[in-house]
Amino acid sequence: MKGRWRYTRLPSQVEDALSAEEGEEEEGGTAPAAAPVSAPAPEDPVGPQLAEASQVLGASEIKQLSLHLPPRVTGHPWSLAFCTSRDGFSLRSLYRQMEGHSGPVLLVLRDQDGQVFKWTGSNSFFVKGDLDSLMMGSSSGQFGLWLDGDLYHGGSHPCATFNNEVLARQEQFCIKELEAWVLS
Repeated sequence: MKGRWRYTRLPSQVEDALSAEEGEEEEGGTAPAAAPVSAPAPEDPVGPQLAEASQVLGASEIKQLSLHLPPRVTGHPWSLAFCTSRDGFSLRSLYRQMEGHSGPVLLVLRDQDGQVFKWTGSNSFFVKGDLDSLMMGSSSGQFGLWLDGDLYHGGSHPCATFNNEVLARQEQFCIKELEAWVLS
């Protein structure tokens, strides 16, 4: 997928909770089946070191995301450059906080429905930003991901640039939390 973005949609907290409950229900009632014997798994790679806690990502999500990042950022600490709970809901504040950072950036957000959107890219990106909005990807006048200047409303549409599906339950959503992590 050289030169293309890959969107990685990780399970939301609601989906994680439902999966855990289903697993507990399956464990009760019947005798456990013998587990198949398999070769030992290779050691799991160590996840990235975060300078501070994320309000959006849990430990398992961070580990899963780190597996999709380009090798050039593997092993580098993640530094939180912007967080709406700390820096406010303003695209201008996001731009101000990102000024001077030239390394790769991971932008993550959670909407008010509990959906979590994360993306990783390789080699080339198509991003357009001004004081009124930040847009990623484009197709027929629609954007793969769009954020308004107040960082309150967002939208997601299928987009030919990145061959993605809608990233939320609805095409329009309200942002609950947004973070920008510098990966260097």
